[in-house]
Parts: sequence; structure tokens; C-alpha cells
Amino acid sequence: MLTAIVGINWGDEGKGRMVDLLSSDYDIICRYQGGNNAGHTVVNEKGKFILNLLPSGILRDTTVNVIGNGVVVDIEHLTNEIKMLTDRGIKITPENLKISDKAIICLPYHKMQDIMEEERLADKKFGSTRRGIGPVYSDKYMKKGVRMEDLFTPDKLHEHLSDLVEWKNITVTGYGHKPVDAEEIFAWLMKYGEVVKPYVTDVSKYLNDAVAGGKNIMFEAQLGALRDIDFGIYPYTSSSYTLAAFGPIGAGIPGAKLTNTIGIMKAYSTCVGEGPFTCEMFGDEAEALRKAGNEYGAATGRPRRVGPFDIPASRYGVRVQGADCIALTKLDVLSGMEKIPVCVAYDVDGTITTDFPTGERLNRAKPVVKYVDGFGDVSHCRKYEELPENAKKYVKMLEEAVGAHIKYISVGAGREEYIEVK
Repeated sequence: MLTAIVGINWGDEGKGRMVDLLSSDYDIICRYQGGNNAGHTVVNEKGKFILNLLPSGILRDTTVNVIGNGVVVDIEHLTNEIKMLTDRGIKITPENLKISDKAIICLPYHKMQDIMEEERLADKKFGSTRRGIGPVYSDKYMKKGVRMEDLFTPDKLHEHLSDLVEWKNITVTGYGHKPVDAEEIFAWLMKYGEVVKPYVTDVSKYLNDAVAGGKNIMFEAQLGALRDIDFGIYPYTSSSYTLAAFGPIGAGIPGAKLTNTIGIMKAYSTCVGEGPFTCEMFGDEAEALRKAGNEYGAATGRPRRVGPFDIPASRYGVRVQGADCIALTKLDVLSGMEKIPVCVAYDVDGTITTDFPTGERLNRAKPVVKYVDGFGDVSHCRKYEELPENAKKYVKMLEEAVGAHIKYISVGAGREEYIEVK
């Protein structure tokens, strides 16, 4: 069984929580795109963890965890993340963590370039996390990258790095920054490379053998459909493919075919960063929802923009993700609302539509909001039958609106605080 766990909306839907829950049924968990620019928050019997690069399955003793070729890896950040977990008693060895030899390394000058670019754009910025993700993906596709496998040939790496830095300094000095020092970058690579080298392997061969051996593999996405580089709210997107279809490619087994895709969406909407967010709420109403859901970015701590459940955006996300079923998270956050807002359509230049527009049409879209009855506390529910009638109606309305069965309902942050709809 090959399953993708993916975000339906703008990211931060609760993918890490669902990966942690469902990973008991899987042998291997793969991160297949993105970098340390987003975080997955997991709460279980071992405590609360925020993971940026490590797959969420690392918290289970029974899984092997893979960082695939589609991921860009800040090896300093990864070193610190490994130490943070091992200090808290989580076992991390080359047997349960494998990093693709083809994965690109995010270098210090990528982060510096990211910061300079955002500052240059000022009020037109893309909302980058300033962790170098855009610049490192740009370099990857310009064939100006450093791969994990290069750490094993330091002499060749030193020579290659000198050429890269000479080229990169054309850009860096153009921003008015002092030139990058190749020796400093090389020393950084050697320092943190020694920590991560034991985990680096031919992940593609490992995963192909696993598929041949009938292993169950889960592909864990970062961010959501609306941040995909092609199908998201471009240019306010990530720099990678956040869609399920890219899972096998970014993990290292491009010839494999997904068995199923589980889409994750919240019972309301959240968004970190810049770009159009049609259903956004403001003022006291927004702040109350933000506090109730603790909506602050796991990687950055930034307050998330919040709004009601967005039907046009979610229908679109389900479609481009090819979701076979849905996990609905944070239903409990709505417990305190007497009336719950839902964005049922968009008004684009006077035309009401339930289709998700792109480009300038999306920028001009206005939300069409209706209110439904609240349902009270659901945090104690563990079976669908235990949900209040209005909660069932809310779930059914969302299910019919997005066109996919809601199989899981999260009613709390803990591993077992969920309902499986039979």
C-alpha cells in the first residue's frame, strides 16, 4: 500500500498529527518535498514535538523514515533537529532514518539571498519564511546545487563549491552584500556533513526494494495544494510540488503508483504568509478563532491568518490532490461558536461561483458567507454517533461540498482524540 498524506488548503492543516496517528499501519514514512520552511506539530504520549525536516513517523519505533530527493536539506537545521529529539529520548539511527544521496543541500548563502530578496520586495514580498527555500530550488533547477552525495568526495566538493561561489557572488554583491567566502561555506559543509553522512544512502534503491517486498509506504507532504508551485496561488506559493502525484517522484520511486490519497483539511481556514486569502476574517472575531485554535506557525511562530471553512478553495484542493478521502482536523475548535460562518462561494466581478479562480480573478474575489448553527463541545466524542446532531450536519455539509468522504475527524490534539467514520 502506497498512501499520500497531503494538505488540501494553504498548509498547516494538521498533516503531522494525522501521519503520527496513521503511521502505525506503515513500514516507511517519506518526506518528498519542501525543506525546513514549515513545521508539523505532533502531540502524543511522548510529549509535544515540532518537526521541520524529519518525517513525523520518526516518533514511532516501528517505522523507517526517509528524506527523499525532492527535499532541500539545511544540514545545520537537521543536525539540531536530530539532537533535539535524541535529547528527549527519541531513537534516531541509520536504520530508522535514511536521507537520499540525491537530495540538495540548502546552504547559508541561500538563506542570506532569501532574506535580501524579501527585504528588497518590501510591501510586494511573497511571505517567505527566509529559510532559503526559493533560492536553493532555483539553484537546483539551474544545476548549481550541492547534493548530499557530494559530502563523500570533499576534494571534488571544494573545487565545485569554489565555482558555485564565484557565480553566486555576482548576485550577492549585486544586492550590495559582501561576497560569500567559499572556505566558510566549505567548513560549514564539513562540520554538519559529518553528522548527517551516516544517514545518507541510495534511497531510490531502498524504496524500490521495499515496494518489491510488499512494504507499506506513506508519503508525507509539506504545506498544501494552494501552495503548489504550479497549481497554487502563484507567485505566493512554495517552490516545490506539494501535490500527491509528486510523492513517489520526490521520495525516490518515480515508477511507483499511489494506492490512495488522504487529504487533510481543517474545520475552518488558516493561512500563513502573503497572497490572496478570500475568506479571511479580521478583528475580534478573527482573534478569538486564532486563540481558540492556537493558530501560530509551527516553524516561524507567525500568527496565522484565519477564516471560515472555504468551500471553493477546498473543492479545488480535493480535485488537484486527487483525494480519495478526507481527515477533518480541529472540529473541537469550533465548539464555542453559537453560529459558524462558512464561505460557500465567491463573488468575482458580480458573478457568484463555487469554482476556485486563479490570477487576478482570485485577487478580486469576495467571499459569500452563510452561517450555520453551532454544535457545542465535541472533544469527548470518540464515535461518530456521539457527535451532536448539528456537528454531524456540519461534517456532512463539508463532505458533500468538497466531493470526498470524511473518514477521520480530529476532536483534539492528542494521538487518540479522533473519530474514524466507518
